[in-house]
Amino acid sequence: QVELVESGGGFVQPGTSLRLSCSASGRTFSNYVLAWFRQAPGKEREFLGLISRRGEETFYSDVVNGRFSISRNNAENTMYLYVNNLAPEDTAVYYCAANEKFIIPFSGKYWGQGTQVTVSS
Repeated sequence: QVELVESGGGFVQPGTSLRLSCSASGRTFSNYVLAWFRQAPGKEREFLGLISRRGEETFYSDVVNGRFSISRNNAENTMYLYVNNLAPEDTAVYYCAANEKFIIPFSGKYWGQGTQVTVSS
């Protein structure tokens, strides 16, 4: 299996940008399709997007609205989520997930513990 750890969250102001990281250990990182989810207070967890094993394909949910970008560096066993023009409604716990299979809708087989992002002035 693979262990995932998110980082990069924090308290940020509206209109700014943020980069979240998802670091992995365990099995070969490039074996996994990776995805980002988030869960806002009182809401269900929602899918944001995914990236293929070698990073040549990405797929985003409509909620992203062009403000999010996912990339990965297999040599460093890390995936990234870039978020631009943050808004208070982006406040949530952000999770990364992994699955050996490229399936949509994505089903996470392994999950990180999440990183909190709070957007407020």
